[in-house]
Amino acid sequence: MNTIIVGCDGSEQAERALERAAELAQGLRARLVVVSVAPPSGPTAPQVEAGSIGMPIPGASGPIGTGVPLPVPEGPQPEPEELAKNVLERARMSLARRGVDAEYVAEVGDTTERLLALASEREADLLVVGSREHGFLAHLLGRPVDEAVAKRAACDVLLVH
Repeated sequence: MNTIIVGCDGSEQAERALERAAELAQGLRARLVVVSVAPPSGPTAPQVEAGSIGMPIPGASGPIGTGVPLPVPEGPQPEPEELAKNVLERARMSLARRGVDAEYVAEVGDTTERLLALASEREADLLVVGSREHGFLAHLLGRPVDEAVAKRAACDVLLVH
């Protein structure tokens, strides 16, 4: 095994995947490539009405508990690539404590597409991603990344729970 790619989004599941990929890379003396993919438009905070699901918010008073829309944060939002780089910096610090050398790649686009493309470009032997339980709503919005990667990857895939 020569190349292991691990997807990292800063979630708890991705942290576990990063740890497992690092263990494998060290044990197999494989090259480790840590990838973070940010959506093209960057994160946007949707207007959500507090308490609008019919339940009051405990301890809330005033506008928060009355269904008034929460404001969208003002000021410049980070660029998507900057968000990916921030995730990678946390991964770099985590791996540095363990003495693991890796390459870090920030991508912008569809997470599944970018992970699969990079795995192909780098001729990865293994693609590691965190996996979580997905509810009905997640499936309505499209196939979760872990499932899509597992179904479409040309290389082996390790789903870390």
